[in-house]
Amino acid sequence: MQEQLTIIGGGNLGKSIISGLVSSDIFNTSDITVVDKSFYNLSYVKDNLGVNISQDIITAIENVKWVILCVQPRQLEGVLNEIKDKVTKDQVFISTVTGTSIEEINQLLPDNKVIRVMPNTGAAKKLSMTCISAGKDVKEELAIVEEIFKTIGETLVIEERLMQAATVLGASGIAFFLRFLRAMIQGGIQMGFHPHEAQIIAVQTAIGAATLVAENGTHPEREIDKVTTPQGCTIEGLNEMEHQGLSSSVIKGVMASYEKINTIK
Repeated sequence: MQEQLTIIGGGNLGKSIISGLVSSDIFNTSDITVVDKSFYNLSYVKDNLGVNISQDIITAIENVKWVILCVQPRQLEGVLNEIKDKVTKDQVFISTVTGTSIEEINQLLPDNKVIRVMPNTGAAKKLSMTCISAGKDVKEELAIVEEIFKTIGETLVIEERLMQAATVLGASGIAFFLRFLRAMIQGGIQMGFHPHEAQIIAVQTAIGAATLVAENGTHPEREIDKVTTPQGCTIEGLNEMEHQGLSSSVIKGVMASYEKINTIK
């Protein structure tokens, strides 16, 4: 059992993290506090997840070892300025804030260890892909942060220089896959399925495709080869998609998102 933890921000991501934690034995629910200005958010986590709640950020971080920052980028500086004079050097800050480096947080909290994490909205179903990066001398803390975020899905420790790319591939990537899924559903409707039937087929097929790659550890092309037959309908469809620029469009979209995120502050 670890020390107490406070989550600053009880929005969708905060709720997902709490849900993962209360289903594990890393912390007791009595050792978890959520601080938020929204009474609705606080009521939800209190009633449904059984953790402590507070609207007083200063009280909520007192005598707490772990602090997870789950706020919007535009809110972060205000939050850090509000707490910086009350923070003790043994407190560890875990930031989910997009586009804010460890160095930038340490400018306001110079004596604290900071670890960056980038989950995605799959966290709501405990299927997040969370990328984690940290500075030097945080080996023990990093291991605990991995434990925390494994309660909501898979984790991968990466270099901090790749965190923007991880945001695009892992977080924005949810939207990219969903847009492709929508197109598959639309194709199914055009072929004659009712919308709900097309969605059931397309969604389960997407789950199956991802699971094959994840569990077999194979490259996607290996799994594609198992489906395509000479002069068959699958290769016909794949080639037409490539002629229309499928792979090129996806790569260009990913890179456009990456270029954009590097300009956001």
